Amino acid sequence: MTEEKVKPHPDPVAPQFVASDFNSTTKLADNQIDDDDYNPFEHRQIDKPNSTSGSLIHLLKSSLGTGILAMPVAFKNAGLLFGAIGTVIIGLICTHCVHILVKTSHQVCQRTRIPVLGFAETAERVFQYGPVKLRRMANFSKLFVDYGLMATYFSAGCVYIVFIGSSLEKVINVAADLDWSVRIYILLTMIPILLIGQIRTLKYLVPFSALANLFIVVTFGITLYYIFKDPLVFDDKPNFASFATLPLFFSTVIFAMEGIGVVMPVENSMAKPQHFLGCPGVLNTAMGTVITLYAVIGFFGYVRYGDISAGSITLNLPTEDILAKIAQLLIAAAILFTFGLQFYVPMDILWKKIHDKIPKDKHNFSQIAIRTGIMILMGGIALAVPDLEPFIGLVGAVFFSSLGLLVPCVVETVFLWPNELGTFKWILIKNVIFSAFSIFALISGSFVSIEEIVKLYTNDGHTE
Repeated sequence: MTEEKVKPHPDPVAPQFVASDFNSTTKLADNQIDDDDYNPFEHRQIDKPNSTSGSLIHLLKSSLGTGILAMPVAFKNAGLLFGAIGTVIIGLICTHCVHILVKTSHQVCQRTRIPVLGFAETAERVFQYGPVKLRRMANFSKLFVDYGLMATYFSAGCVYIVFIGSSLEKVINVAADLDWSVRIYILLTMIPILLIGQIRTLKYLVPFSALANLFIVVTFGITLYYIFKDPLVFDDKPNFASFATLPLFFSTVIFAMEGIGVVMPVENSMAKPQHFLGCPGVLNTAMGTVITLYAVIGFFGYVRYGDISAGSITLNLPTEDILAKIAQLLIAAAILFTFGLQFYVPMDILWKKIHDKIPKDKHNFSQIAIRTGIMILMGGIALAVPDLEPFIGLVGAVFFSSLGLLVPCVVETVFLWPNELGTFKWILIKNVIFSAFSIFALISGSFVSIEEIVKLYTNDGHTE
């Protein structure tokens, strides 16, 4: 399998780029800016372009993961009314931040006459051609995004492995009357993980994302069946929980909804990138679906299970029912098929940083060896510490709130500074408000995660 590359265009000023290239170091001449006639979409030539529907599937899958199963717990920490309103508002904020990131990337491509830029490259170029005093921040902004994405997605991959192994343990041990340790199931999980993690092209991951989406939809259907099976009781559920538990709500929803690392690779690999933004557009369609599903599962899941809502709503389903077992197996399979897409993001970043140092004739072998080594390391961490969730929650709180909310706001502000910020500088005011919310989510989410880690490893925690 080969990577998606943007072929050189006959125009001598259009350099060669990789469609999902986060880390190109190609330098531009100062006279290559402010060319309003340059359309970057017309200069993109991708070996294996992704269709609009395929891009929609990827974007849906990047935001539909284990987080949605925790939405009843989020609502428990927010209350029915506040949870419903808060979920919609956070979803719209996340969607807006993705929108301004992609829009700014397009505008930077136009001004700098580059056909395609990744997330980190966009941040770097914005500072390079921004206010003089901020240009020294260009390299830092690129490195911050790169290493933030790698830390987030490699860590999330470890949790995925633990989640799959734990789900298999709960179902198979009961069904087959076994007493196998979760570590045995983690080892078994590593077999398909090692195969799926070798896929290097987004186009070939579409079938896996499609199956994962199908499995999640079926799991949702089964879950909704149990939720609505008996009459619901609303009276004993508060509309607002308490201020003390709001950080748990915000950190859960933001971590669950954000798929910022997948956005630019998906958009950059599209055959028709103009379909990504706009109305309805790939972004609006995907995020509208995500917000609706999150609100429905969270609201009615909390109404059904109340204060006993588990970290994953599938754990609240009656274990003696075959339908509940099917739901647990399907969600495990969905997370397994999601691994390839999540692993693509950090590996793409890492490979761009090191591929120039490896002889071309050894690229294929090197990719296989590096990917295998990293996945074995991730599996080893999962085996050593099966209780990874609090640690990953900390990483997610730090990087998803900063990468998904703060960075897009900063990038847009720097790009438009100082004369294009709108009437009364409303764009600046809006971005300051969103940035403040991001910092609040970062601090509160980190505090909650650290608190959970302390509880886990002091009072009543243990590792198997």
